[in-house]
Amino acid sequence: MESLLVLVGLIVLAIPVTLIALLVGHSRLRRRVEQLEAQIDALASGDATVLPQPEQETPAPQPAAEEKPRRPAPWSAPKRQEDNSADAQDAEISSPAVVFRHDRFAALGAWLRENWFYVVSALSLALAGIFLVQYGVENGLLPPAARVVAALGFGTVLILGGEVLRRKFGDDEAVATAYLPSVFSGAGLVTLFGAILSARQLYNLIGAETALAGMVVVALVGLVLGWFHGPLLAAVGLIGAFAAPFLVGGTSDDPSWLYAYFLLVAVLGLGIDTVRRWAWISVLTLFGAYAANLLLVMGAPSTESGYLIAATVLALLATAIPVRRIWPNHAGPMLTEMIRRPKARPWPEFPTRLAAGAIAASTVILSWHWADTEPEFWLGVSLLSALVLALLLWAKDAPALRDLTVLPAAGLVVFVASHGLENGAVLDRFAGTYAETPEADYPMMVTVLVALGGLMSALMAWRSFKANQYRAVWAGGAALFAPVLAIALEIGWHPASVIGAYPWALHAIALAVLMVVLAERFARVDGDDRMRAALATLSMLSCLVFACVIVLSSAALTVALVASVVVAAALDRRFILPPMSWFIWAGVFTVTVRLVLDPGLDWANSAPVSEMAMVYGAATLGFVVGWWLLRPLKRPLAALLLESAAWATAGILLSLLLLRWLEGFGEGGADNSHWGLGLLAVIWLLLAFAQVQRFGLGGKLNYLRYLLALFFAGHGLFYLLLALADQNPLFDPNADPVLGAPVFNTLAVAYLLPALAIGGSAWRIREMPKPIMQASFAVAGTLAAVWLGLTIRHVWQGAAGMYEGNGVTQPELYTYTLVLLLIGAALFYQSLARRSDLMRKAGLAVIGLAVAKVFLIDIAGLGGLIRVFSLLALGLALAGLAWLNRWAKLRHSPQRAEPLDH
Repeated sequence: MESLLVLVGLIVLAIPVTLIALLVGHSRLRRRVEQLEAQIDALASGDATVLPQPEQETPAPQPAAEEKPRRPAPWSAPKRQEDNSADAQDAEISSPAVVFRHDRFAALGAWLRENWFYVVSALSLALAGIFLVQYGVENGLLPPAARVVAALGFGTVLILGGEVLRRKFGDDEAVATAYLPSVFSGAGLVTLFGAILSARQLYNLIGAETALAGMVVVALVGLVLGWFHGPLLAAVGLIGAFAAPFLVGGTSDDPSWLYAYFLLVAVLGLGIDTVRRWAWISVLTLFGAYAANLLLVMGAPSTESGYLIAATVLALLATAIPVRRIWPNHAGPMLTEMIRRPKARPWPEFPTRLAAGAIAASTVILSWHWADTEPEFWLGVSLLSALVLALLLWAKDAPALRDLTVLPAAGLVVFVASHGLENGAVLDRFAGTYAETPEADYPMMVTVLVALGGLMSALMAWRSFKANQYRAVWAGGAALFAPVLAIALEIGWHPASVIGAYPWALHAIALAVLMVVLAERFARVDGDDRMRAALATLSMLSCLVFACVIVLSSAALTVALVASVVVAAALDRRFILPPMSWFIWAGVFTVTVRLVLDPGLDWANSAPVSEMAMVYGAATLGFVVGWWLLRPLKRPLAALLLESAAWATAGILLSLLLLRWLEGFGEGGADNSHWGLGLLAVIWLLLAFAQVQRFGLGGKLNYLRYLLALFFAGHGLFYLLLALADQNPLFDPNADPVLGAPVFNTLAVAYLLPALAIGGSAWRIREMPKPIMQASFAVAGTLAAVWLGLTIRHVWQGAAGMYEGNGVTQPELYTYTLVLLLIGAALFYQSLARRSDLMRKAGLAVIGLAVAKVFLIDIAGLGGLIRVFSLLALGLALAGLAWLNRWAKLRHSPQRAEPLDH
């Protein structure tokens, strides 16, 4: 049985060797046939004069016209064609090597269809070497050491055979032995890697250090061979080297050393490609390294620390090796420049794209990794910080990599925040610091993280000082990173609940001090260009606001936010800092949210009146002061925001004061009275008109303003409809009674005040769209008419007789007629005085309504002298209006100088 197994093994080994020998012989025979056919064609055309001997091995040189075109292989580097056309030159300049292209995939597919046997041959030889070292494990035919030595010998023979073929026959596409040296040498490299891995992992014959040393030697051999043999050898060697540990099998108590092995193979692939510039070899190397690391950590979760370290080192290797420098110097455009202006700039160079892909992949691995223990958490923080520091310091001479700093920086923020948002060992340990031992040491975790953020911001500021381009971008990063990291800690970790509010606020104040220092240094260096100083100042204000959020109460926080808006406007006026408008915009938005939503109107309706008045009054005053400070400057955005916010907040304050005063009577409130609903409508409508006033700012944010205006106006109109229908004392006998004296009562609050708010806003906002203005005046007029009618009824019937079921008295009915006539007369007179055709038509409509009322209602409903006086008043009014119309026409007529009696 054992002899049969040996025979089967020899047959398996002989199959690929025999196949290759047959292919070589067939290729040589085919070449001779092609030579003979070419000579026959030459003799037939009369061009050849000498007939070579049949046994001659060296073929005669063929005319260029007779050479058959060869299909280019995907393995070879593209050769530069001589093309003097402008289009070709432009294409060569603007299109560096792009790996994933359709033509390359098509060429690879065509090559595999014609030369698939080379791939199968390489695979067979590599598997033969690996299975040779494993052969007889169960039967014990060979001792482990002999199996390893046999595999090493077999791999060496394959490499030597490939080198002999390359030196004697060549390895380019023009010879019959094309790709065979690469096949033999690549399979030999895989066999050597498999033998060393088996000696360590399968038989434990050598230690990890010896195994790595042996692999280094094999990698160096592969590096040298790859430079000479071409990309096929590199591809075969890389794929086999990455797959070897999984094919060898075996067990190990600590397989972490395999990460070093995969990194070594990655160095091999990147080292070959950095000389030959095949591009896709580097992509294959990184893909294989990341995939192998992932498979290893999935099979051995205890090696997560090694997995994270390997991912970080792999990103650094992909950055340094392709440019062949210890200190990277990637030149050319950045990825963001290409994305922002794809037609104006060429693609970034291939080393830049390769580094970007590796850094992005490693950042995702590190930031989405979940740390089960505190040391593992700090390892993730350290590795992400190492990537940020590497791009800030190590790659400072690589302008093409500047934008990549944002990837690990954002990854660090995500990593820190995620471990606070979800319960885990790290957060539980921090939150429980004083739970069992009140005398426990102060937890330094958040302090270290905030200090780390401050260090990153300081280094970004240093890059801004040293940079020739994008100085403001670096300054923006410096102003943004540390506060964002602190906010991430606040959202996820809630440090104030552990270390106390004031100690945590001191961290924010320390960051504010750092930003003050940066602002001073930027201002000293930049002179009149204050962009960088403004960015640092914005960050300082944000840090102070953050400290206020931590320690202040709800009311005090709102006042502090308003104060920060005023300070920003004052700084802009004093030092001319246009970016302060950004902070003012954010401040106005935040204060408005706090005044309306959180804590909002619910808090304002329940808090002490003095505290509520202080908050809303301070907001109104602050917006007015900020608007006044910016008047001499050209700040249309900030000025309009402050002006509209001031009007809205002032109206809200007056509405709330009136609401709280009326609630003191103890009859009805904001939710169940006509006057409460009217005041709520005023508040929401003022907010809607504040957004309408900001339509003039334009930009993409206008879509958001449209939505907010609709949202606020919808709330206001909803409350108005409730006040007009469900809580209207005219329609509901159980509605809250009207409070106050005639005219000066809650009816004015419920209906006249919203009418004045709507009409006044439409009159005040000059750039309001015409349809909105017309609709606003129509709604305001309707509300004013409703108020006037209800007020007349209240004058004659009092609060108890407001319900329409009580009927209408004759004086009340007569009053409606007189009021209509007076309104019509006033409109008619104003139309003549202002020469307004629209107002004249409105006056005529009101007068016509009064006439119709007299003849259709008053004659039937009135009696006695009141009926007489009603008709008399109508006749006199119409006669007076006729005289007024005649007088106005003569006054404004161009022929009015003539006497009337002529």
